[in-house]
Amino acid sequence: MNGFFDPKECQDADNREQHLLSQLPEFLGHLREHSSYYRRLLSNIAVDEVSSRQALATLPITRKSDLIDLQQAQPPLAGMETEGVALDRLFLSPGPICEPECNQPDWWRMGRAFYAAGFRPGDRVQNCLSYHLSPGGFILDSGARACGCVVIPAGPGQTEQQLAINARLQPQGYCGTPSFLKILLDKAQQAGQRLSFRMALVTGEALPESLRADFAEAGITVLQAYATADIGLIAYETRPGEGLVLAEDLLVEIVRPGTEQPVAAGEVGEVVVTSFNGDYPLLRFATGDLSSMLAAPSPCGRTNGRIRGWQGRADQTTKVKGMFVHPRQLEQLRSQVGGMTRIRALVERQGHNDQLTLLCEPAAEVPLPQSEVAELARTMLKLGADVAWVAPGSLPADGIVIEDRRPIPS
Repeated sequence: MNGFFDPKECQDADNREQHLLSQLPEFLGHLREHSSYYRRLLSNIAVDEVSSRQALATLPITRKSDLIDLQQAQPPLAGMETEGVALDRLFLSPGPICEPECNQPDWWRMGRAFYAAGFRPGDRVQNCLSYHLSPGGFILDSGARACGCVVIPAGPGQTEQQLAINARLQPQGYCGTPSFLKILLDKAQQAGQRLSFRMALVTGEALPESLRADFAEAGITVLQAYATADIGLIAYETRPGEGLVLAEDLLVEIVRPGTEQPVAAGEVGEVVVTSFNGDYPLLRFATGDLSSMLAAPSPCGRTNGRIRGWQGRADQTTKVKGMFVHPRQLEQLRSQVGGMTRIRALVERQGHNDQLTLLCEPAAEVPLPQSEVAELARTMLKLGADVAWVAPGSLPADGIVIEDRRPIPS
């Protein structure tokens, strides 16, 4: 296909749009018949009349931030899955939010992102996203294998072992977070080792251009993919710095945060996705991420629309080192430490790495040593964090629980 993963990527844009929109009436009817959640959500809607962007915009939105309550009310998946579907895996990511997987080839549709990043059949790939309770490792694993690659399921951490794996097996590709690739690169340089990677597909974090330049200097061409545990691939880079091409088979809207209405072309808003996945369908699913549409198609020849990339969060939920941190988790942590009246998470960037600091305010005397709070935080958040007790009454009562101070990529 002259550099494309499949023919869909270069089909006529209007034909793609009409094909997706024409599926909506049957898709909505299927949801109402075979999903208890959507049966309630669509009970008073004339689904046969929903066949345009304008009609789609009148339907209710389901927000990722609501999944915790919805799933607690109807475990495990709030009834969003197709009734009778044979699930193969259930993940419980930090939050905690439950996500499913059906063990089918490229179920998360990640193959085209790997292909665009230069991965080809026979390439060995060191996969450094976690396979433990989180679907991240499996999402990348399935996409690499869809390109015919051989996957080394390395997971995160254990840098010395990672370098030994790299030296022995000589993988051509890396996938995981950009910050962990930087850690491996720095450790390898300190040890006098040259990493074998020629290309990398990174996700879970922003990719600053300065960091991409560091990788390029080391001979590693890095592109990024935007994916979520609920949907899989949403968009992916085909060339550095030219936005992310939307994945096929999705309807993507950019919606004004806190509303259900699409923004004007080019305006920043929340990414809302309709996924036609027959096992775990999602209708107008609001990701909590901010982005904006680019006007023209990619110069690479792919004809689907493009988004600018990650431009912030629509709510206080944020992602640190590839893992979501929710205000609810911080409140649970606070409630488990008697005598803590307030907690505030600061997310900063030191060099190219995320840094999480928990500011804890006591009622009077400090109830627990910082090390004990940090260990409890690690257990609950699945992340390491610095902990600092602050003076009573010093945290502002401004409603902010997670303060993200990381610069937003331009």
